[in-house]
Amino acid sequence: MTTAIIEQINVIASKRELLVKLLEKPDLGSLRLDVTQAIEELDELIADLNKTFSKY
Repeated sequence: MTTAIIEQINVIASKRELLVKLLEKPDLGSLRLDVTQAIEELDELIADLNKTFSKY
């Protein structure tokens, strides 16, 4: 089960790269703030998941 959790953390972490690429688009407009916020929250989530499940 621990392996499945770690795999899911990796899947979540891979989504961050999509958001970063989206942030590079010049025509993002007011959504830029939302994408930036999503990246920050995703970074916090990944850090918490790694801290919680790195024990296993």
